[in-house]
Amino acid sequence: MRQFVCPHCGAANRAPDEKDPREAKCGRCAKVLFAAQPIEVDASELRRHRASTKGAAVLVDVWAPWCGPCRAMAPQFSAAAGKLEPDVRLLKLNSEAEPQAASELGVSGIPALLLFKDGQAVARTAGLMSTDQIVAWTRQALAQAQAKAKMGD
Repeated sequence: MRQFVCPHCGAANRAPDEKDPREAKCGRCAKVLFAAQPIEVDASELRRHRASTKGAAVLVDVWAPWCGPCRAMAPQFSAAAGKLEPDVRLLKLNSEAEPQAASELGVSGIPALLLFKDGQAVARTAGLMSTDQIVAWTRQALAQAQAKAKMGD
């Protein structure tokens, strides 16, 4: 059983493993849970996604409107959503609007990508990336995190 946060109303929704989450609708607001687009979040929404997403990963792009590389990477990150969902929920956090959240995440350079699995940070990187690089980095980091978890069992 996987669990996802609705991008529209913030409700946590469970999705049975045998059903495709891309077709799931929120139990509270009845809107689709996935639209192959990153979700703009504030600090509290980010915390909700990290805490309530189960069985999937959360990839956060920390960016700022004044950052040229951030603006250049935005369409690449959007395209990555279509390739990574529903196994990975893509979020965007504006570090200018949410400086405290960016600081708490330990972000020192942008654009920064932070990958979380079951609420825990598993990987981070910074710098401009193409869609293919974002997808490859995310999948590799998740595979490494899964291998580490199996070794710990």
